[in-house]
Amino acid sequence: MPTWLIIALAALLLLIVVFFVLGLVLTGRRQREREGQFHIQLEEANAALAAARATDRGWERANLETAARAAHIARSPGAQILEMHLIQVVDRPGTEEDQARFRCVDADGEHDILLGRRGDDWVAT
Repeated sequence: MPTWLIIALAALLLLIVVFFVLGLVLTGRRQREREGQFHIQLEEANAALAAARATDRGWERANLETAARAAHIARSPGAQILEMHLIQVVDRPGTEEDQARFRCVDADGEHDILLGRRGDDWVAT
């Protein structure tokens, strides 16, 4: 076999390996980017679903938020709430076992607040 053919085959094999490794790196990077976006979209969809379910059940969002803010302030006095998201609604038969979960974001991070119903009022559980 001529020397030039061996060198050409070795160069071709090297190119194939380089392209394969680059493909793996780029695919991994794209997958990590999509995964982060997926989790953000999933959280947004869950929040929208919880809000729609609460509205469908006749729960007043303003009353829920007021109770969640009060509960957060009671746990962390002086903390300023930056964001508040309704993330879960649990509607069991009757009203005494109804629950709503909020995620409050402040300077210290994210905190979940679980509210339960006591009569017509919402209180932290």
